[in-house]
Amino acid sequence: MSDTIIRVAARGDGVTANGRHAAFAAPGDTLSPDGTVVPGPHHQTPPCGLFPRCGGCQLQHLDDESYAGFVTDRVASALDAQGLSAPLRPTHVSPSHSRRRATLHAEFKGGRVLIGFSEEKSHAIVDMAECHILDPALFALVAPLRILLQRLGFKRRGDVHLTLADQGADILVTGMSPDGLDAAEAIIGFCQRYGVARFSVDDGLGAETRWEPEPVTVTLGGVAVPLPPGAFLQATRDGEATLVAAVLDAVGRPRTTADLFAGLGTFTFALPGKVYAAEGARDAIMSLKGAANMTGRLVFGEHRDLYRRPLTKTELDRFDAIVLDPPRAGARDQAEALADAEVGSVAYVSCNPSSFARDAKEMVDKGWSLDWVQPVGQFRWSTHVELAARFSRQASAG
Repeated sequence: MSDTIIRVAARGDGVTANGRHAAFAAPGDTLSPDGTVVPGPHHQTPPCGLFPRCGGCQLQHLDDESYAGFVTDRVASALDAQGLSAPLRPTHVSPSHSRRRATLHAEFKGGRVLIGFSEEKSHAIVDMAECHILDPALFALVAPLRILLQRLGFKRRGDVHLTLADQGADILVTGMSPDGLDAAEAIIGFCQRYGVARFSVDDGLGAETRWEPEPVTVTLGGVAVPLPPGAFLQATRDGEATLVAAVLDAVGRPRTTADLFAGLGTFTFALPGKVYAAEGARDAIMSLKGAANMTGRLVFGEHRDLYRRPLTKTELDRFDAIVLDPPRAGARDQAEALADAEVGSVAYVSCNPSSFARDAKEMVDKGWSLDWVQPVGQFRWSTHVELAARFSRQASAG
């Protein structure tokens, strides 16, 4: 039994009961004395021929049941490390071929342009010949993009940001700024042929749009929000829907809500009543405010760096509910202020179970109850885990 893989660690290695680690091992596999992995009932044949060389996925050898278990275990382990526990809702895992946003790398090497994810723990690009996580509409652009970048004389290393917007694919290429009539005609011809909604380039001085026949938007909460080039968006539509549903369940029907780290308004426009939305990225908050004004929503948006200037207890106490969705670092200072606040409920969305658990500990120690946690695996077959959680004031708290 001691040689049986019982779980998958945070970085993707299989672990036995006696602490032996093995790469690309699934729960139920057997680890031989020489380190060879003997596949068990949860070890599947990876669907992609580029796995495991391509760093876009780390866990394609796990079947659906064991991958969902990995996501759940990541959340439970982070809570346990802080001495916390909470009811865990069934884990939601996004299906294959569903990523609507991805950042690929591009490089001119060996006389041709390579586009793809980097190898694990390496800068070497694995040229993307197939992909089982990208939405097919995005993957279909990879091969034509190689030809376009070659024609544009792409000679450096850069990134290719791909996003599916309401109007189609939004493309931002960094590391170049092609000039001249030939370049303009090549870009326009490419965009017309492949139905691209927008094509932008960035040589380090900011995004410069070269093609956008109509304003590019993304619909959030039924509202068409202007989408800045390269802007953050939840990775999959179903993952976004799951997080939004969890947030609405967490806050109920508040009259007033503060949406902190609001981004473009993923939760803002789904919330009932009056909403105050704070966001530190200027482009995002301007898009949010513009969309709110156009639709007459009761939304007040503020450009505010919540790391340097978190809402105070006095400000927080004005709201019935709080929603916060911070970056991976979490929201330590904001959580400290929130821990002392007199608010009905808090919905916390996180892309890092460890920083979430740290912030949750701060709140629980001040009388909050962690009512439930919803694990979410938007980044299928990766070690990246997200969650949504509900906090409420304990009845005994003064």
